[in-house]
Amino acid sequence: MATPSLDPYQRAQETRRSVLEMAVFMKREDGDDATVRRLPPVGGSGAVDRYFALLQDRLPVWLHILHNLDHLVGKGRVSDNLLPIARAGIDYYVETLSAALPAFSSPTVTVRFREAVRGGRFGPMPEIVPLAEYLAAEQRAGRVAAGVDPTASARLMLAACFQHAYFELFTGGGFGPSRDEWAEEIVRELRLEPAAQRA
Repeated sequence: MATPSLDPYQRAQETRRSVLEMAVFMKREDGDDATVRRLPPVGGSGAVDRYFALLQDRLPVWLHILHNLDHLVGKGRVSDNLLPIARAGIDYYVETLSAALPAFSSPTVTVRFREAVRGGRFGPMPEIVPLAEYLAAEQRAGRVAAGVDPTASARLMLAACFQHAYFELFTGGGFGPSRDEWAEEIVRELRLEPAAQRA
């Protein structure tokens, strides 16, 4: 997938290429010399194609937002830097989940997706790594508490964004905290900054 050494344009292109490779993998029949064949339509015609088209468009933007955090190390407050990230994460997950639900209504598609993820073609690490690296850099600067695990905190933050998106899709907007309120709660309750800075 994308690597920190790539410039933003290269990273976006690499991300789009990875999404395309995954889409091809899911449509390929094993043992058929990698001949691409279309999976049966699920959740309406072209649901899988629509999901991957959306992912090719939105995932590079989302990863770009995460990778841009390295420019904020030592600037402002860590919680203030993370607030728009949490909000963008909620927006990203709402969009992609709304497309994923009809696409993955077929057990065949779901199994192929799992195979692709387990085969190293995809997964959560491209999202976790840049956020964890930012937190680790802020920790070295004394702006994140010494006892914080940057990787675990990155996972928790992204999981909370995903959870809000999941609930919103099933309950609709206006039920419970708004996206902005949820983002604030996520960042606040991570309690990343040293106690003196939080006070």
